[in-house]
Amino acid sequence: MYFYDYPIIGKESQLPLFLISVGLNEWQYHVVCREGDSCHKALYCTKGCGTLILNDKEHIIKPYTAFFIPSGCPHEYYTNGDAWDTHWVIPGGNACEEMLKAMGFDVPVIFPIPEEEIKYLDHCFRRMHESVIGDRVHGNFRASGYLYSFLIEFSRIANKGDGKLPTNPVVTRALDYIDANYMKKLDLNAVSQAAQVSTQHLCRLFRTTLNCRPMEYIAKRRIHAAKELLSKSDKSTELIAEETGFCDSSYFCKLFKRYEGITPSQFRNLN
Repeated sequence: MYFYDYPIIGKESQLPLFLISVGLNEWQYHVVCREGDSCHKALYCTKGCGTLILNDKEHIIKPYTAFFIPSGCPHEYYTNGDAWDTHWVIPGGNACEEMLKAMGFDVPVIFPIPEEEIKYLDHCFRRMHESVIGDRVHGNFRASGYLYSFLIEFSRIANKGDGKLPTNPVVTRALDYIDANYMKKLDLNAVSQAAQVSTQHLCRLFRTTLNCRPMEYIAKRRIHAAKELLSKSDKSTELIAEETGFCDSSYFCKLFKRYEGITPSQFRNLN
C-alpha cells in the first residue's frame, strides 16, 4: 500500500500552519537529497528496517522509530532489503518555522516511539490523508488542524524518547513534587529543596523549559485541578479554592479569570 497526497494549496496558505503533503510508502524507495529538501519532513516507521544517512553518518532505523529532517539538511535513506514502511508529513505556513524551532526540530532528530503510544500519532496521520482525499476543496483546512495535533504529539514523544529534547531531571523532580503537593501551602524554597537545586537555578530552568516561573506553574497546576472539580462536581467555589491550595476564594477567582479569561462560575456553566 502507498499513497502520496499533494493538495492544491489555496486559501489555507494564509494559515499559520498548513499541510503541504502527506504520504505512506510500505516499501520505501531510495531517496537521495544531497542539497536537502526545501521543506521540513517528519517521518516514522512501524515495520521493516532502513538506513538513514545524515551528515555522512549512518543510522539504522528500526520499527517504531521516528525521525525529523529540517529543510536544507542533506540526507539519504533506503530500505535494508525487506519491506520498510515510512509515513511522512510535510508542514508549511508562516508560523511553521518558529513552531518547529520551539519544539527543538531545527536540527535532525531521531527517536523511538513506544509501540503503545503510536495510536494517536497514527490517528492524526490517517485523518490528514482522509481529509485531503475526502474533500478536494476544503479538506486541507481540516487536515491542517490534524497536522497541528500530529506535530504536538510528535514533539511529546520526542521529549520522552532518546532524541534531542530530554526533560531535565531537576524539572521532573520539581513537577512531581508540585503534582503531589499543589493542594498544600507551597513556596519556592520547598520546591527547590525537592528538586535538589538552589531557588535561582530552579527559576532559570523553569524559564528555559516551561517559559514561566515555578510559582506561576503552581498557580496554573491548581487552576487545572480546579477546572476538573468545576466540571465534575457541584462543590462550592470556596471549597474548590480550599481543596486546590488557594488561600481564599477571592484570590482564586482573580487568578482563574486572569488565566482563563472567565470566572469559575462562568466556566462551570459552559461545562
